[in-house]
Amino acid sequence: MGQGVFLSTYEKQLDAKRRLLIPGDFRTAENGAEHGVFLFPSIEADCLEAGGDHLFAVYNEVIQSLPFGSEERSALEWQVMGEQVRLSFDSGGRITLPDHLCLEAELSGDVVIVGLNDRFQIWAKDKWMARRAEQRRLAKAGLAQVAKAKLEAQIKLAGGGA
Repeated sequence: MGQGVFLSTYEKQLDAKRRLLIPGDFRTAENGAEHGVFLFPSIEADCLEAGGDHLFAVYNEVIQSLPFGSEERSALEWQVMGEQVRLSFDSGGRITLPDHLCLEAELSGDVVIVGLNDRFQIWAKDKWMARRAEQRRLAKAGLAQVAKAKLEAQIKLAGGGA
């Protein structure tokens, strides 16, 4: 369980040369990141998104499934392929983040690396704290909806509903 995916949250320090230690369990053959990662500005949030070869394959498949020349395909090609950098690990397991990506995501000093299954995100700590609170609120509401739907289904199956 948990093999080949990015799990957990790590607080790290970005040094003056923009080097960031990537957790050892994020640098495995199982998740396609044993030699390095690819990185680009996140499409969904104010952070950087990263992953190994497996995530790259997922994005490539999505892009290839869209009609050539469509707005959606072009936007994804631009964002994922055009903005992407490939970063290798140094002997200590660190990557050096490009200056322009650090500026875009407002990264310096304390950062947070968040594993999200087939990808991970790199956040400025203050932005991560706000996002975490928002995600927790959404998760609670979503879980409550699921519980309510299950209860309604059980009542209906038991003959107590219309």
